[in-house]
Amino acid sequence: MTSKSIYSRSTPDHGSTTKSWILHGVAAVAAIAVGAHAYLYYRRSATMFRSRVVGIIPARFASSRFQGKPLVEILGKPMIQRTWERAKLATTLDRVVVATDDEKIAECCRGFGADVIMTAESCRNGAERCSEALQKLQKKYDIVVNIQGDEPLIEPEIIDGIVKALQTTPDAVFSTAVTSLKPEDAFDPNRVKCVVDNRGYAIYFSRGLIPFNKSGKVNPEFPYNLHLGIQSYDSEFLKIYPDLTPTPLQLEEDLEQLKVLENGYKMKVIKVDHDAHGVDTPEDVAKIENFMRERNLS
Repeated sequence: MTSKSIYSRSTPDHGSTTKSWILHGVAAVAAIAVGAHAYLYYRRSATMFRSRVVGIIPARFASSRFQGKPLVEILGKPMIQRTWERAKLATTLDRVVVATDDEKIAECCRGFGADVIMTAESCRNGAERCSEALQKLQKKYDIVVNIQGDEPLIEPEIIDGIVKALQTTPDAVFSTAVTSLKPEDAFDPNRVKCVVDNRGYAIYFSRGLIPFNKSGKVNPEFPYNLHLGIQSYDSEFLKIYPDLTPTPLQLEEDLEQLKVLENGYKMKVIKVDHDAHGVDTPEDVAKIENFMRERNLS
């Protein structure tokens, strides 16, 4: 398959603040030397390089931690609808679709106007569901944004930021975002942590606290990163992602992005200023509703 030959490797205010962080991150990406040929290629084809972008919201009903999570109501609206409405505000997305294996979710989404792609129950994670949905879309896209359906307050600027990061980093096949980790979330395994190198590429993700110092305690002076559940992929890479053999670190941590790193691919990371509002457990619903009430968010 052509895509395999291309990607196989032999070696391994709150809104305005967010915008400023993202712009800083994207500017840093553009300034990094990723090889003269790659950079000149990007400069010659800046209006064409990875220009067609689709946002896909993978959603499944069966969940070990929270059955039926996409349909839970957040202040009167299904969570999947709130996520879709936020994604539609992103300026870089040419289209937004929901990918699901459940008819109840599909019916709900069609009810509020979303495009729906039905996918197999056998998809093991969101990336595989996005990969199947991509291949069922009639139009070709260069970038696929995997928008987690349990981030109902995801900011459109963050979506745009990771898209632009991938567009300006030719040697990366994957991009994602992190924000500052709150001390109270340091040892919560549902809050995934990330470390990056000095060029903004991901080194590792973990459910444990990383880096972990000898004292075994949170260092209040260290800028720990919390991974936000949104990522974008080069579409040709996403097509082969399901065929990559699961890797030891991926299986041990149960984190799909580790399979990307273990296979030697590059992942670009931007840092944004964002209060994490992911819904991982039923208890998180009340937390996010209280947050929205306090800020008059409807």
